[in-house]
Amino acid sequence: MWPAEVRVDLDAIRQNVTLLRGRTAAGVMAVVKGDGYGHGMVPVARAALEAGATWLGACTLAEALELRAAGISAPVLAWLLTPGLPLHEGVEADVDLSVASLAGLAEVVAAAHRVGRPARVHLKIDTGLNRGGALAADWPPLVEAAAKAQADGLIEAVGVWSHFACADEPGHPSIDAQLEQFAVALAVAGRFGINPKVRHIANSAAALTRPDAHFDLVRTGIAMYGLSPIPSRDFGLRPAMTARARVLIAKRVPAGQGVSYGHTYVTPKETTLAVVPLGYADGVPRAASGAGPVAIGGRVHRIAGRVCMDQIVLDCGDTPVAAGDLAVLFGPGDDGEPTADDWARVCGTINYEIVTRFGSARVPRRYDGERSTVG
Repeated sequence: MWPAEVRVDLDAIRQNVTLLRGRTAAGVMAVVKGDGYGHGMVPVARAALEAGATWLGACTLAEALELRAAGISAPVLAWLLTPGLPLHEGVEADVDLSVASLAGLAEVVAAAHRVGRPARVHLKIDTGLNRGGALAADWPPLVEAAAKAQADGLIEAVGVWSHFACADEPGHPSIDAQLEQFAVALAVAGRFGINPKVRHIANSAAALTRPDAHFDLVRTGIAMYGLSPIPSRDFGLRPAMTARARVLIAKRVPAGQGVSYGHTYVTPKETTLAVVPLGYADGVPRAASGAGPVAIGGRVHRIAGRVCMDQIVLDCGDTPVAAGDLAVLFGPGDDGEPTADDWARVCGTINYEIVTRFGSARVPRRYDGERSTVG
């Protein structure tokens, strides 16, 4: 192996998609934004489709077009569309585009005019996240304009969708409130003749805990990668990513030695320090300074002092450690190594951020379980 690498188990991706499919009668959208949450967008998309996912969620137009350039022909939704993008390229590539405003609809209509074919559109309603999506007051004029554009043959209103704010907190009152608002939005759309093929609001958490929110499609992101969207719940998912490196150097030092920048850690006794060639430029959160867990030879050690750009130092005590030994930052936990959830707890963040950070071009990504391509 290289001095450092990220290994991605595509069979784990397939297993997770199969598990998710078994929990719903709806279609499954595999969300591969953010370079597949750091796992690699194209290989993950292919594995998810092989396991029965029927849609892909790509977030940006550039991501969606990259999937098309890779030869993937499955339905792809792009939803983070800032003004002025070359939307005609998306229409030409048969990419579904999210629309949440009259201005956004006008850009999509112009793109359809330019290429001479209707654009596939998902109309987004803000049901309470107060992020993307049309507000309730703006929804009727939006769906009315969309209905006219559809009648004119300029768009096909494929979907109506929204996004939960607190689905990862089962029982939160906002979940039912958002579902009520979504039902109202669908009814309003129907009155204007918008009857979408796919209605979708469920993310991973709702896909796993709220079957009443599944409608026609569930959008599975973090769960597909084997990480629970609800830290306290185990759904039988298998983590797909392992981050590891070889020890660069190990040295025996006396007590009282400051370690790494700022000497924020001082050795309490004679000990062995191990230097691992991964740092914040590679995805290791600087917030893990003094706390991040790393396994060597079945023993878990903590980062001593500050995380550097390219390196971390471990205090290994009296455990025998040598240059070339394998250091595992996180993995599925099969051999007692830390998991992405362990790192999230230490850093005060979520498992999403931990794995997504490890998309650095400096760290090679290796795939286990690769198969023939799927379109």
